[in-house]
Amino acid sequence: MMTVAPGIEVLARFGRALADPIRCRLLLALREAPAYPSDLADALGISRTRLSNHLACLRDCGLVVTVPDGRRTRYELADERLGDALDNLRTAVVAVETERTCADAATEGCC
Repeated sequence: MMTVAPGIEVLARFGRALADPIRCRLLLALREAPAYPSDLADALGISRTRLSNHLACLRDCGLVVTVPDGRRTRYELADERLGDALDNLRTAVVAVETERTCADAATEGCC
């Protein structure tokens, strides 16, 4: 059963999904057009097993859905407005201290 997540939960789910570069690339690929897992794995240059784990995360976050297509399953964004949100995030200006990066998060508590 599908439900609609409240606003703060939507942001948290989006943040979790965007926390990994592969998931970001997947979302951007699906922003362009729905796709099959094998095509996505080839386009991103990753194994199907690794892709499957990332697609499961994106499904759990509620950002992508599966669409049965005969004997295959196609993936697409759960809501077309997510594509606009991705575009807005990609073009947003963020203020970053040059001495720190998000890579410091594990040791320095950044991000």
